Amino acid sequence: MAARKIQNEQEVIRWFEEGRTYQWMIDEYRRKYGIDTVPSMWGNFRRRRGLERRIVRNDDLIPWEVKEEHRWKYPVTMLRLEARRREGRELSEAERGRLESWRGMLEGANAVVHGDTDLIHQPREKTTKRRNADNR
Repeated sequence: MAARKIQNEQEVIRWFEEGRTYQWMIDEYRRKYGIDTVPSMWGNFRRRRGLERRIVRNDDLIPWEVKEEHRWKYPVTMLRLEARRREGRELSEAERGRLESWRGMLEGANAVVHGDTDLIHQPREKTTKRRNADNR
């Protein structure tokens, strides 16, 4: 049986509570313990322990498959922030400001990202491949 990579579960839970990124955890484990890890290990730990996701997957606001090169484009980032806001998650002051500005710009232009009733137009079929893993 392979040795466990997680050296101190309480430490890792604290990192999740502090909002540390997976990349930060990867770097910190390499620095502190000399252990190489990958993002999926941290995601699996989070899911097994029932810890809350930081990124909200909202198939209603982002119902399309988003190519990797577009995942961090401004409109997609803003839709993710809106999803977090709608779920009642905490946004930083800077995130709230950017989201309010973006929403105001859309409203002022009588525009949406794609559609007519919300921030997006609902397609007939959702094509996103990255469904919310917690709702499967």
